[in-house]
Amino acid sequence: MSLIMGTAQASDVGVFYYPGWTKPGVSDGWEKIRPYKEREPLLGWYKEGSDAVTKTQISWWKEYGVDYVAYDWYWGKGTGTSHRTFAIDSFIKNSKDSGVEFTLLWANHTDTPVSYSDFDDVVDYWIRHYFNVPNYKKINGMPVVFIFSSDLLKRDAQKFGAVPKELLNRARDAAKRAGFKGIYFVGSAQPNKQQLLVELPEQAYDALSAYNYQYASGQDISKRSLSNNYKELSAGYLQNWKFIIENSKLPYIVPISSGWDDSPWGGSTPKTHDMSVSTPETFAEHLSEAKSLLISNPEKTPYGVIVCCWNEFGEGSYVEPTKKFGFKYLEQIKKAFKD
Repeated sequence: MSLIMGTAQASDVGVFYYPGWTKPGVSDGWEKIRPYKEREPLLGWYKEGSDAVTKTQISWWKEYGVDYVAYDWYWGKGTGTSHRTFAIDSFIKNSKDSGVEFTLLWANHTDTPVSYSDFDDVVDYWIRHYFNVPNYKKINGMPVVFIFSSDLLKRDAQKFGAVPKELLNRARDAAKRAGFKGIYFVGSAQPNKQQLLVELPEQAYDALSAYNYQYASGQDISKRSLSNNYKELSAGYLQNWKFIIENSKLPYIVPISSGWDDSPWGGSTPKTHDMSVSTPETFAEHLSEAKSLLISNPEKTPYGVIVCCWNEFGEGSYVEPTKKFGFKYLEQIKKAFKD
């Protein structure tokens, strides 16, 4: 699905999913969120990865036009996937014939990989556990993997004498040996001309996106400050979208934010940045701007939008139904991109 010929058509909608609410050794992962009553999910302080919760979430995604879920996926130093796969494993178990797809956002801020062998283990895990699942998301016939930070992948590769292009092509070759057409890598893009025009294309990414952006708009895009409210945050997103589309030849999966308030995790510096929270109404305006961008740039944005996030309750970035807002955020997503 896409937007073509300047006319609104149903567009792909993805959501990032933070798998942080079930942890071994504790009753749940909600300890720091519970004091923030306005963030309580409509399902309550649920057990992530349980069949009942997952089935309900899948039904909501299907009803409100979420086409795919990009699960934050972690690989720890010496620990592998650790406890972070409860949600994705449950999704695979319960999503057959649902029409909802899934993919991975490799959350590569764990100082990994540390070697070629470590990187090969990462890719092998993807191939063995995910790529063969029928509803794994593909673009151009290739399984999709988002990279949380292209800069961190470059930094970590350098530590053992590698470069990103070498690693990405190494992963594609491994996927081809396993019978796939390759891997469709989506890199993280910032509004930086050197990165957009030179670095990311040279690193062999297939497309660009981002987990989130934090800045307000400003005349000098390289010297902007953190947003102090959602209006500023949304304006910063719009500026980023336009800059990246104008300065990159790669397709852009447009990132959308439901807001920012990092208070449960310790808060931002400056604290005023944690006032960048939306309402369903201001979120609707943000979605409208994204929709207009898709209509105006169909060749650069053929794969729609992705929302940060389904359930980043610690960072104040969530559209999962809550007891405060019910389904209002999902209703706005459906209205903007599906109705």
